[in-house]
Amino acid sequence: MRLKLSREIKTGIIVVGGILLFILGFSFLKSTPLFNNSKTFYAIYDHVGGLQPGTQVSINGLNVGNVNNIAFKGNSGVLVVTFSVDSSFEFSRNSLAELYDTGIIGGKGIQILPVFDGAPLAVSGDTLTSGIKPGITDLVQKKLAPLQTKIEGAVSNADSLFINVNDILDEETKENLRVSIQGLRITVNSFEKSAALFNEILESNKGKLDSSITNINTITSNFSNLSDSLAQAGLAGTVRSLKATMENMQQLLAKIEQGEGSIGKLVNNDELYNNLTDASKELDLLLQDMRLNPKRYVNVSVFGKKQKSYENPEGDPAEIKPEQ
Repeated sequence: MRLKLSREIKTGIIVVGGILLFILGFSFLKSTPLFNNSKTFYAIYDHVGGLQPGTQVSINGLNVGNVNNIAFKGNSGVLVVTFSVDSSFEFSRNSLAELYDTGIIGGKGIQILPVFDGAPLAVSGDTLTSGIKPGITDLVQKKLAPLQTKIEGAVSNADSLFINVNDILDEETKENLRVSIQGLRITVNSFEKSAALFNEILESNKGKLDSSITNINTITSNFSNLSDSLAQAGLAGTVRSLKATMENMQQLLAKIEQGEGSIGKLVNNDELYNNLTDASKELDLLLQDMRLNPKRYVNVSVFGKKQKSYENPEGDPAEIKPEQ
C-alpha cells in the first residue's frame, strides 16, 4: 500500500528543509558549528590588524576553535572579539588571548597562552586578558626607525656640506681644481712610465744584480770570518790593556796638573817661567850688543887706538859702563 502525501505536507517538508539549510549555511559562514560542545570567550583589543571571523584559534600551535564575531564595544572604539574553544581544553581564567601574525605577508590569528596557576578555570562567557604579539613588520619598523632618523640626519648634513662646497668652489677654484687633477693624472702617468722603465732595467741587469748580491754575501761572510779571527787573536785583551794605559795616562796628567813630580813643578812653576823669560831677553840684548859693538868683546889694537865709548843697545833698560 503506497503512502500518498498531500501537497501541503510536501510543501511543509520543503520549507522546514530550507530553514534547516539556511541555519546550517549561516552557521558555516560564521564559522560557528551548529552542534558542538565548545566554550565561548571574549577578548578586547584596541586594534585587531585585519582579523576576520572564521579565523582559527590555537593553543600551542593546535587549532582548538574559531573566531565567531568582531564588534565595536559601544562608542569607545575598542573591539570585542568573540571566539569559541573546544570544551576539552581547560585552562585558568588568567590565560592570555594573544593576537599574532599568522604569516610573513599578513594575516592575524588568536593563540591562547594557557596558564595553570591554580586559579579558577575559565568558563564560557569569561573575558580573557588580551595581548598583541609584535609581528616581523613591527619589529623591522622598530629597528629601522632609529636608523632612518640617522640616515635622514646624514642626508641633511650631506646636503648642507654640498651647499657649502658649492659656495666655496667658485669658477676660478673649480678651474684650478680641474688643472690640479689633470696635473695629478700626468704625474701618475709619469710614475707608470718610470715604473715600466725601472722594470726593464731590472730585467736587463738581473744577472748583474744576482752577482752583486752574491758578492755582498761573500763580503758579509768575510767580515764574519774576520770578526772571528779578531776574537781569537785576543783583541779583547788588547783593548783592556789599551784601556788600562789610557787610565794611567789620565792619572799622570792629573798629577802634572796638580804640580806633583819634576814635570809637574816645571809646568806649574811661574818663577821658572819668568826666569827663563828674563834670561832669554838678556841673551837677546847681549847678542844685539855684540853685533853693534864687536870691539868691546874682541879688541885687536895695533897702534893703540883709543876705544870708543860704549852705548847701551836699544831696548836695554840697564846702564852698562864700559871697562877702562
